[in-house]
Amino acid sequence: MTDREDLDDQIFRTFVGCGVADDKTPRAKSGEDLQALLGQNQRFVFSLIHKFNQNVTAPYSERDDIIVISDEAHRSQGGKFARNMRLALPNASFIGFTGTPLFKYDHLTRRIFGGYISRYDFKRSEEDHSTVRLVYENRGEKLGIARLDLNDRIAAKVEEAELDPDQTSLLEKLLGKDYEVVTADDRLDKLADDFVEHCSTRWETGKSMLVCIDKITCGRMYQRIEPRWKAKLAQVKVSLARLEVQCAASADPDEKERLTKQIQYLKGQAAWMESTIIEIIISEAQKEVQDFQKWGVDIIPHRVVMKTGFQTPDGKRVKVDDAFKDPQHSFRIAIVCAMWLTGFDVECLSTLYIDKPMKAHTLMQAIARANRVYPGKECGVIVDYNGVLTSLRKALAEYALGDEEDGDDGSEIVEPIGELVRSLVQAIEAAEDHLRQLGFEPSRLRGAKGFARIEALRDAVDALYVSDESKQRFEIMARQVFARFKALLMEPSSYAYVERHDNLETIYKKLEEKRDTADVTEVLKELHKIVNEAIRAQEPGEDHAEGLTVDLSQIDFEKLRDEFAKKGRRKHAALQDIRDVVEAKLQQMLGRNPLMMDYYRRYLEIVAEYNREKDRVTVEQTFAELVKLANSLDIEQRRAAEEGLSDDEYVLFQLLFRDNLSKVDREKLKQASKSLLTSLRDLLQRMPAWTQNSQTQAEVKVLVLDSLWQNLPRPTFTDREAQQLADSIYDYVWQRSTSGASWGAGIGA
Repeated sequence: MTDREDLDDQIFRTFVGCGVADDKTPRAKSGEDLQALLGQNQRFVFSLIHKFNQNVTAPYSERDDIIVISDEAHRSQGGKFARNMRLALPNASFIGFTGTPLFKYDHLTRRIFGGYISRYDFKRSEEDHSTVRLVYENRGEKLGIARLDLNDRIAAKVEEAELDPDQTSLLEKLLGKDYEVVTADDRLDKLADDFVEHCSTRWETGKSMLVCIDKITCGRMYQRIEPRWKAKLAQVKVSLARLEVQCAASADPDEKERLTKQIQYLKGQAAWMESTIIEIIISEAQKEVQDFQKWGVDIIPHRVVMKTGFQTPDGKRVKVDDAFKDPQHSFRIAIVCAMWLTGFDVECLSTLYIDKPMKAHTLMQAIARANRVYPGKECGVIVDYNGVLTSLRKALAEYALGDEEDGDDGSEIVEPIGELVRSLVQAIEAAEDHLRQLGFEPSRLRGAKGFARIEALRDAVDALYVSDESKQRFEIMARQVFARFKALLMEPSSYAYVERHDNLETIYKKLEEKRDTADVTEVLKELHKIVNEAIRAQEPGEDHAEGLTVDLSQIDFEKLRDEFAKKGRRKHAALQDIRDVVEAKLQQMLGRNPLMMDYYRRYLEIVAEYNREKDRVTVEQTFAELVKLANSLDIEQRRAAEEGLSDDEYVLFQLLFRDNLSKVDREKLKQASKSLLTSLRDLLQRMPAWTQNSQTQAEVKVLVLDSLWQNLPRPTFTDREAQQLADSIYDYVWQRSTSGASWGAGIGA
């Protein structure tokens, strides 16, 4: 049982190659075919989980000697198809395989399959020499923002576009992210320069893969890399010709030998570069030709290669994946965004260039592409263009040693099952009541099929489009239903609510479909140009981490995992009152109006975060911490305790502090810090999305200034100093809020 056709083909071929199965072994063609096969007496059946797409009214088989083997068990096992599979085979045994570890708090997978039977982790594989060591290298330019009028220009362009509600919703989803920064022309130009230089100097090590943020960027990077590759080749040939002239003219035997070695090296490099094939590998999408054309990229010739492969000297064709796996084939550089990052092993792949934000399972599966053993390959190199350092640290902490807990006692469900069921019912009823208030009766969907169901769904969507707030309120309610239903996965007590859950999910998906198919390409291109003009790569300085490399095998994984374990598990939110959840999240969503967002500040934050991961000191200190983590109480925490302040009170105290304060003024400053923190908590608890709205931003500024005006010791602090300190405090609170950090009772973003 797999969840992708290429994996299904791969596993089927493996079974055939081992002589366990043959060409006659059945592979389910459809849901009906799968049902028929499971009613027969077959030794093996191969299928995608998506073939369990029929409503199960009676078991397909009640035999207890059926074993379901699921590959990629960490995904696709918690939805409707998986539920149908369990209902269709109630007495079957289930075993899961995955090349990706279960992260520390991945209780869902354990609930489905139980605890680990056997585990072979990252550290053991390296000790056994079944994988090579990985080396991390930080590359890429720091960025800056060259224009101050971003907000006005973006707002004007959005207003000019006269968007409908679906287009507005999609723009809210897309804007204010790091996408515009990561894909700015100037940055991509510099990245292509560095990639060609770095990749061409590693020509003797093996094949390379460049991971981009999305499909369009794959095309845009190919357009930049190809001419630079040719220019670099021409440069190598010029150097080669110059050395050959020098060698011919030299009478010194030692000099001649040295030049001959350089000539041989450059000849090899030139031949390698000239024969190297660079190709885009992405999944096919509807209207992709038009979508790529809008960005000036012709995807058609690349799609032909992806479908038909490469021609061999004998006139045959070789598939692109087989060509990339073949160390002798000239297809040596693949530009990808999602394909080939999981379940695709290329032993001769030596360098993975990452220019895409990735986390957890995806990141670990991606970097594992480069750690396969191959003759002459000493290590795999991970080149980080995107600042994935933080995610890499966290993923390595969880991945390297696995999870010592068996996790098969069901203890992860903190609340009693009855409470969780009541919580689910509350969420379902709230969503259904919301639909009724808008004039749609949810019971119309129960048992409805064909045209009656299509009409009912259309009426439900129309009812929700009465206003943006109505639609957003339903979306929040629906997501709560999904989360609470997931907490009861595989619990028979939840099956009574399956149809009501599925009906709400169908309405939700229809809303998403309308939003995501809205065409905002033109306005997005215009906005992209605006941001594009503002983002500029900066010249490397002494603080730049360009080229800094770290051997990941030197990391103490045990201590690293302890660092993240200290953060503790997240509290179960299933029993939170649905009304509180909806109102809090609704305020957050309403604050994301494309006309109201402070884009200049948002992009400043994105650039600052991006640059932080390019800072030499940051990277060196980070890896120093990974190698040797401090277990003692932080010095600032000790100082806070000595002052009689909490950590958050002490931060404010430090921001306000100045030298040569009297003992009385020092105590007043402590009281001012405590008072300010209390006031901030009270205010921001009521405004979780305060950073997204200019009115709420003003409220926070006024509160900070008023508090300092009243509580700072006078005349030690002047009015002007109070104003300056208020600005510093406001900037700090902003930064803490936008980073998602909370202070006790909660300062949120």
